[in-house]
Amino acid sequence: MIRWRSVAMATSLLALGLSACATTGTGGPAKSSAPAKPAEKAEIKPLPKGLDGQASTGFPSTYKPLPARATAFVGATVLTATGQQIDNGVVFVSEGKITAVGGPDTPIPAGIVVIDAKGKWITPGIVDAHSHLGVYPSPGVSARSDGNEATDPNTAQVWAEHSVWPQDPGFNRARAGGVTTLLVLPGSANLFGGRSVTLKNVPSLTMQGMKFPGAPYGLKMACGENPKRVYGGRGRSPSTAMANVFGFRKAWIDAADYARKWDDYRAKVAKGEKADAPKRDLQMETLAGVLKGEILVQNHCYRADEMAVMIDIAREFGYKITMFHHAIESYKLAPVLAKEEICSATWASWTGFKMESLDGIDANAAILAKNGACVVIHSDDPIMTQRLNQEAAIAMTAGAKLGINIPRAEAIKWITANPAKAMGIGDKTGSIEPGKAADLVVWSRDPFSVYAQAEQVYIDGALTYDRKNPRFQPKSDFELGQPGQGAFN
Repeated sequence: MIRWRSVAMATSLLALGLSACATTGTGGPAKSSAPAKPAEKAEIKPLPKGLDGQASTGFPSTYKPLPARATAFVGATVLTATGQQIDNGVVFVSEGKITAVGGPDTPIPAGIVVIDAKGKWITPGIVDAHSHLGVYPSPGVSARSDGNEATDPNTAQVWAEHSVWPQDPGFNRARAGGVTTLLVLPGSANLFGGRSVTLKNVPSLTMQGMKFPGAPYGLKMACGENPKRVYGGRGRSPSTAMANVFGFRKAWIDAADYARKWDDYRAKVAKGEKADAPKRDLQMETLAGVLKGEILVQNHCYRADEMAVMIDIAREFGYKITMFHHAIESYKLAPVLAKEEICSATWASWTGFKMESLDGIDANAAILAKNGACVVIHSDDPIMTQRLNQEAAIAMTAGAKLGINIPRAEAIKWITANPAKAMGIGDKTGSIEPGKAADLVVWSRDPFSVYAQAEQVYIDGALTYDRKNPRFQPKSDFELGQPGQGAFN
């Protein structure tokens, strides 16, 4: 079985060279025949990286692309996620990147692998912008229920990556559905749930081996029913919507004060002045990272009126909401969301399962698109992540019933380019363009058909799933212990 992938401390006290001034009993300066020595300049050494109060870049990715060959896919219908549908198209990939895409006249270098994809469809790899795979893995037992640190309304200090179990069979199932990249989030029990992590959907023994290199962190926030239900049920605050808002505002005030203290410290150090460093606070560090624009806000919020309140809070404290998640009522606020450039990560078919989802409609995504707002179809579910193409198709069909006809070349963006953009990796993946990662899915037919299957999935140009070849149907160590499960050779 192939198993895939497995500051300097230099602290010192701030040293100041001080020139002493002796005095006589009369209070006048003592005379000396020796020339006065100039005061030595203060030597200010920076704190080690782990103590310097910056919004931490965190724990490094060890991801290494799997071996890949230069390959040309010819004859397929190509949805580029840039607004193009290319019939009888050619996609050429080399060294893990897309090198060229075009029609049948696109030149193909000699001596490379050519795959006849006639009758097939090719899209970018699916990007699931709301996943709990690894933090709520299968099987769903309490020992592995690591998605919600439901101990305080503000747990911005926790990071989802430290709960990811890479052996979750859900990753393999998602890959079979064409998912190549995931945003794994903490749950929504808290006002501030913690940091998200972006993963490449590759088999790995460690979380670090899946971590998307260079992807920015997100902060999971949650408005609405969940925080007030969790804590109000314990006789704690928040138990009302107004207490939710108070909790957000207080946290941002504290974070701004924390950031100012560190900014003042760094300014003094830069000028060579004596300064005492504030104590590093992991909770405040994440929030300060948002205020400085280093961490993206991923905001669980269902109702239009509550989204409007969250936008007001963001304006008050000067941060940007990147995406509202679930966003069942975004259609009511579509022009505002378009103006604010806030994406809505939503479903088509999940409506009415609790009060704040009561006004959900299947055409939510289509109405948003008609108004020029950013649409993302997400899963929040280990089953739906396997069929995000079908969920997008449901939304397209619902829009068509209202006279909103979304072409396939646009709808494919909902599960590829748009989530990649909202996760801060749109320059690296999510569309079929030269220079982007060769994250591709070869579909058996139109991907918006209920009968479509992902036949092959490529990540950075490497074949990581093949429906017809058991060698490329990876099994996690957990699955290998089950009867009838063969090793991935």
